[in-house]
Amino acid sequence: MEPIKKVPFTKEMKKTHTILIPTMLPIHFRILGNVLENYGYKVKVLDNCGPGVIEQGLKNVHNDTCYPALLVIGQFLDALNSGKYDLDHTALLITQTGGGCRASNYIHLLRKALVKAGYPQIPVASLNFSGLEKDSGFQMTLPLARRALACIFYGDMLCALRNQVAPYENEKGAADKMVDLWVERLGRVLLAGKGYTSKEMKHTFPLIAKDFAAIPVTRVPKVKVGVVGEIYVKYSPLGNNDLQKFLESQDCEVNFPGLMGFVQYCAFNMGEDHVLYGGKLAVKIGIDQFLNWLDSIERAMLKAEADAGFYAPGPFKELVEKPKGIISLGAKMGEGWLLTAEMIELVQGGYGNIVCAQPFGCLPNHIVGKGMVNKIRALYPSANITPIDYDPSATKVNQENRIKLMLAVAKERLNAPVEAKPLTAEEIAGGAPKVGAAV
Repeated sequence: MEPIKKVPFTKEMKKTHTILIPTMLPIHFRILGNVLENYGYKVKVLDNCGPGVIEQGLKNVHNDTCYPALLVIGQFLDALNSGKYDLDHTALLITQTGGGCRASNYIHLLRKALVKAGYPQIPVASLNFSGLEKDSGFQMTLPLARRALACIFYGDMLCALRNQVAPYENEKGAADKMVDLWVERLGRVLLAGKGYTSKEMKHTFPLIAKDFAAIPVTRVPKVKVGVVGEIYVKYSPLGNNDLQKFLESQDCEVNFPGLMGFVQYCAFNMGEDHVLYGGKLAVKIGIDQFLNWLDSIERAMLKAEADAGFYAPGPFKELVEKPKGIISLGAKMGEGWLLTAEMIELVQGGYGNIVCAQPFGCLPNHIVGKGMVNKIRALYPSANITPIDYDPSATKVNQENRIKLMLAVAKERLNAPVEAKPLTAEEIAGGAPKVGAAV
């Protein structure tokens, strides 16, 4: 079998091609689109969904593929089949994480699927921080990276504030209107090449928080639900069957830990490798300086949220401490120790009802997600955690029914709160007899 011919995204294509971007974080990606346009790229964030996406993924990718890859590739092919795009002047953009996750190989699966589907001429560009696809005309330069990081901060803040206002708003849709207003406002600023410096972000954060705090609300007790899991299934409405919309339809307040935590987690792990295995000291020093820079911006964002009366989690440097004694910081496949840390953070912050969303067959995230549930419940008896698997064979009805069972427990506790007792080791193990007990 002949190898798949690679069609690179060249520098010349920057002027002639429209780049399609798969959906994951709708708010973040809308802001990012303006940054890319500022750099001369023509981009389109895809919003096509439905059974056609899954059908295209199953048709053109083998069924052992990770569910996020199947959806991303299926969404691309569904878009190309729609007739909306000039196929000779269209390119695709996909991320590569590096490390042990299969996501780094999605780009090769995508190229193979394009050939199979009859689109061999479509170039594929890679968005990565690991130096992969070095010959690509789409390069993550330092100035572009700085602007992308600003998009993540802004996106995280807008999502957090929107989710704390929307369930209580007096006027339906007021929080979403405020999101649209700020996405458009930030888009204009970033398109002009401004608003991304540390000073500018720290100036903007209180303004955003003040606007959301001004939205009229009626605060009544509601079930608070946190969502953790594999990064794509956790955030993407396509990947999790519009989980946020479903939870809000059940009269819940939803909390998604921000994407910036994952960015800091990836950087921290590079520094942790130096601690565990050695290496160049300069790399460790550079990573520490980078994390300190992010920390100063993050603390300003969280302070702005708290000062405006909103819940704000602890900064990343505090998050790192939470899983110690539970899981090693050397566990960094997939979401690694971060997933466990986020569950602890949510429980401590009052979001003890947690949906752990994971692709079926993602072994690393099953270990650091589902595998940690009993330990977390032992330490925090009020924790109400439900792991939910997502894949093409899993029905939406079954997933939602499992979540409803979790919510039923949460609503009982909300109406009649009781002090939970710590679990014994035997109870965690399913009632195993104590050592020395008569059988």
